[in-house]
Amino acid sequence: MILQELQLSHYRNYEELAVTFAPGINVLIGENAQGKTNLLEAIYLLAFTKSHRTAKDRELIGWHQKLARVSGVVERASGRLPLEVQISTSGKRVKVNHLFQKRLSTYVGNLNVVLFAPEDLALVKGAPVNRRQFMDMEFGQMSSKYLYNVSRFNQQLAQRNAYLRQFKYGQQSDRILLGVITDQLASVGGEVVVARQQLVKRLGKWAAELHHHISKQKEELSLQYVSQVEVDDQTTEEEVVAQLRRLYSENEEREIEHGTSLIGPQRDDIHFIVNGQNVQRFGSQGQQRTTALAVKLAEIDLMKEQTGEYPLLLLDDVLSELDDDRQTHLLTAIQDKVQTFITTTSLSGVARQLIHHPTIFTIQSGTLTKEED
Repeated sequence: MILQELQLSHYRNYEELAVTFAPGINVLIGENAQGKTNLLEAIYLLAFTKSHRTAKDRELIGWHQKLARVSGVVERASGRLPLEVQISTSGKRVKVNHLFQKRLSTYVGNLNVVLFAPEDLALVKGAPVNRRQFMDMEFGQMSSKYLYNVSRFNQQLAQRNAYLRQFKYGQQSDRILLGVITDQLASVGGEVVVARQQLVKRLGKWAAELHHHISKQKEELSLQYVSQVEVDDQTTEEEVVAQLRRLYSENEEREIEHGTSLIGPQRDDIHFIVNGQNVQRFGSQGQQRTTALAVKLAEIDLMKEQTGEYPLLLLDDVLSELDDDRQTHLLTAIQDKVQTFITTTSLSGVARQLIHHPTIFTIQSGTLTKEED
């Protein structure tokens, strides 16, 4: 899949922009605070309908403006597909092929992207919530069913937590209704858990091969999906649902006391194991970075496997965070494989030597200029 065209209107520091990208590697060069990351953020927004940098959509709208628009044309195996995201002070609207969509969940998945930014190097050593968000964002692009089930689960979890808080403070006492809410949560939670188990296994397969290569055959990586229920490749959704219902029943009093759900996929995690050791706890910074790089590159292959098309790759100032060896493996792995967007203050060293025929844009104060060959 290729992003052929991108148009911005009143987005961040871009008043108006229309640009055509190359199918290979597009390099965005500029000093800090000129708009490089804003442009990558706009591509990310076109895929997910939200920013990876802020939860406040109002920050995306240009100064003294009421509406920001990001639109583009994606070339897929099935043909050209126009996409559009509109952000206003009153809400957000999206279009697919010029038609407004009633739900954002029907929009996500039309443009698939993998973002690799410096903060993603903390994927391995960061908090479990980061890895759960990673699963939901990336797996949601690959499966509309997964995205729908995660959305349902989060809604029902919020409802159950609100009811548990009311129970805690004596505002509710109907345990039959609590049981009904709990059964519904367990049912959709079972679907989320089984899907995560299957997708983490596939991601681990690709990551293991890449990590073995990057570490020069010195290390073996495996990914372990960690859940409160026992789940493996043979576990059915019905079995997971039954386990969740049992755990909810056993912990009902404790959950009422805390006023929140202590059981379920909202507590899941991924462990990264290198040569038998949990790299999050015992790995060096170099091992953690190699693991993060392998996992990010594995996403590309997993998306191709699951959707039939390669995603876009967004590298937001990440080259400066990688040593020459890891830069080499990254750039070699993506060369002539996926459409890539790289932001950097300069293209030099290993990157300049390895990138074949890059299309280079310079950015200054929200103005984009393509360098001539």
